[in-house]
Amino acid sequence: MKIPHVKLVPWSESNLDLLRKINAPEMMEHLGGSETEAQLLIRHQRYLEIGGKGSGRMYSIILLPDNETVGSIGYWDSKWEEESIYEMGWSVLPTYQGRGIATAAVLEAIANANMEKKHKYIHAFPSIHNPASNAVCQKLGFQLISDCEFEYPPGNFMQCNDWRLGLDL
Repeated sequence: MKIPHVKLVPWSESNLDLLRKINAPEMMEHLGGSETEAQLLIRHQRYLEIGGKGSGRMYSIILLPDNETVGSIGYWDSKWEEESIYEMGWSVLPTYQGRGIATAAVLEAIANANMEKKHKYIHAFPSIHNPASNAVCQKLGFQLISDCEFEYPPGNFMQCNDWRLGLDL
């Protein structure tokens, strides 16, 4: 399968509408359900600030050559089993799923995280019930460490797979 061309654009004020689209029930079924408008506004502000704090990056995913905004991706500082890591997550809008866009975006995000030379590993924690995100991790050479219980959003515990990829330090 040919990997589509994407570019990652730093999160901006104009991405609030994208965040609302990502918050649709079908998009949030593996993530504890949709958030309220107030919760979305807090998340949007956090996404806007993350790069300036030096604690990660959030991006919109742009499909080329048509410059269509098709999803979001990011990585951020986290602690996992006493180790400082990057955690990453992504969402691709339903109309664009199944085309390899998430795979292409994850590759770009990993390249960006590698350039920062900050953490030894980047982890993804997709739900065990999300075959598409687990397939992205497997396809890109992440190592499946184990299944685990993960709290997301706060107060909601879900069964996830812990996928880990080494970064170049």
